[in-house]
Amino acid sequence: MARPLLKIQRYFRRKPVRFFSFILLYLTAGSLVFLHSGFVGDNSTGANGGRDPLVASEMGNRVASSDGRRVGMMGRVFKENRRPTPRRYGPPWMKGAAGKDSHDWRARGGDYTSSWNRALKGRNAKDLDDGRANYIGCYIDNTAKRALRGVSFFDYKKMTVFRCQDNCAERGYLYSGLEFGAECYCGHKIQAPNVSESECNMECKGEKGNLCGGANRLSIYRLELSQESARRYGSAIFKGCFHRPDNVTLALPISAVIQNMSVEKCVDFCTEKELSLAVLAGDRCLCGFPTPHFSLHEMEDEEMCLYRCHGEEFESCGNDKYFVVYQTQVQDNRCMDRHFLPTRSKQLMALASFPGAGNTWARHLIELATGFYTGSYYFDGSLYNKGFKGERDHWRSGRNVCIKTHESGKKEIEAFDASIVMIRNPYKALMAEFNRKYGGHIGFASQAHWRGKEWPEFVKNYAPWWASHTLDWLRYGRNVHVVHFEELKRELFSKLKDMVLFLGLEVAEDRLLCVEGQKDGNFKRSGLRKLEYDPYTPEMRASIDELVMTVDAALKKRNMAGVPKEYRPTSR
Repeated sequence: MARPLLKIQRYFRRKPVRFFSFILLYLTAGSLVFLHSGFVGDNSTGANGGRDPLVASEMGNRVASSDGRRVGMMGRVFKENRRPTPRRYGPPWMKGAAGKDSHDWRARGGDYTSSWNRALKGRNAKDLDDGRANYIGCYIDNTAKRALRGVSFFDYKKMTVFRCQDNCAERGYLYSGLEFGAECYCGHKIQAPNVSESECNMECKGEKGNLCGGANRLSIYRLELSQESARRYGSAIFKGCFHRPDNVTLALPISAVIQNMSVEKCVDFCTEKELSLAVLAGDRCLCGFPTPHFSLHEMEDEEMCLYRCHGEEFESCGNDKYFVVYQTQVQDNRCMDRHFLPTRSKQLMALASFPGAGNTWARHLIELATGFYTGSYYFDGSLYNKGFKGERDHWRSGRNVCIKTHESGKKEIEAFDASIVMIRNPYKALMAEFNRKYGGHIGFASQAHWRGKEWPEFVKNYAPWWASHTLDWLRYGRNVHVVHFEELKRELFSKLKDMVLFLGLEVAEDRLLCVEGQKDGNFKRSGLRKLEYDPYTPEMRASIDELVMTVDAALKKRNMAGVPKEYRPTSR
């Protein structure tokens, strides 16, 4: 062994140029590996915060290849790598432990957004225990007469069973079907016969081991939708049954008589007219926007609208006195314009919450209701790319109407002149933050994370922070306005109006009505993928219940309403 080493040493001693060349080649190879890892990291995290890119695309059109986007992202990797590391938040007692902050994405490899997708890979879609869809069978399909006649999309590189199910569920369809390994179809009913299972024999393009139909054959699943998703008809959202407005022409300016009326025909008519409300009144279809003349705030019993549509046996079309209302996909632009404050504000307004308590959603509502951007104590590139342009401003710039923060230290709280404090049921907030941590802003944690050691450790560290966050803001905050997430959902118009007034701004009723139709924004998880079991142990519940009562007592001590009854242990 010593003799060959001695020969190598003599070789390089005689040839120093070759020695330095060898070192140079070694360093070059290392640099190339480093750059490659940088490209991969940039592509994996993405700017969409974990959102399936097809969700935002128009269904029915072929999805463009993502290769072009990757080239652009590689071009930006050098600039993005020079940015200072963004400030991450976490429980106050964990901040001192380097590398142990639960939100340190670098420590976890920088890619939470697709962790659940990897966990599903290789499993049979018919046996998934963490989805809410039942396999129906293999069905005939052809271009002249589709088996599922709702929207559709295609992805010849990355199609998976769950991707198709999730897109159809989000739009309220009862069935999803996959064909040719890469095509996804949605519908409310199956309009074709079934065939032998052996004819659905093509593997999914983005998921080895799972079958996605065949040539002119659909693998069809029935979706068990959440209650909210089930109130849709395809892309249209069911708003309810309402009494005829006093001035129909002023409230709903466009109308037409449609033979063989159906929900689909009225929705298509109003969508073509670029109006956000499709209103069925017997054989008449009326279109418009929510206004003070027809605000949709006084809903009637649905039985008042139970009059069968002439064109569809199982649908209700209302009558001359009681209207059935759907919201189309047309965007109401009355509240979409947003700007920075015209003059820099001297007062700093906080929008404070525990992570998972709806801060991003509240920012979306405030921006639409006021027309001004909100800022952030942190920097989140995915939120900036989703339209939160105040995200890049320094939080003290004074150009934003309020500042998002999850901080709860005395010094950080006293830096603000006033604050809106968002509180959410801790059981829901903890699960939402756990999903965000391991699945992105609208993604989901995998079953491996829920059933592994991550979940108990997370509850142990974060549940006390849920309570201490509110207690600290009540103690150190100068002017505090408390908003409960659940009450904001139930009474959006009135609660949001109170928030706008607290921010010192005038209330525009048309903007608030517009917000009600755009309330979800781009940060809502679909109703399909939900846990089938309670992740909280009795010990966890006992600890969290004590924290709830502590917060309830602190609120009442400040002469505020206590926590909503659904938080309290006696309500379960």
